[in-house]
Amino acid sequence: MGCKRQVAGGEADGAAVFEAACARCHGSAGVPDPGIVAQLGVKNLSDTSLQERLSDADIRRQIVDGSKNKQMPAFKGALSDAQIAAVIAHVRTLKKPAP
Repeated sequence: MGCKRQVAGGEADGAAVFEAACARCHGSAGVPDPGIVAQLGVKNLSDTSLQERLSDADIRRQIVDGSKNKQMPAFKGALSDAQIAAVIAHVRTLKKPAP
């Protein structure tokens, strides 16, 4: 991401922001490539148990501050509050339905 580029044109479209900022590692459907999982420990955002463990505040904190191990960058300043809220809502749609 360039310093002056607005993610997804600055729009608060959760799917568009996720695709532009998150899908490279997490995959478009929230399912990361196994190689990325092995290398960086990227989480499968469609995993039901992960979705149930994480609150919206947890997801917000991860987006804003990045991961504790610094493998995921912080998006503070790169995404607006509205974009972050839209991404959180989008992430919630990635949850696999129960069988």
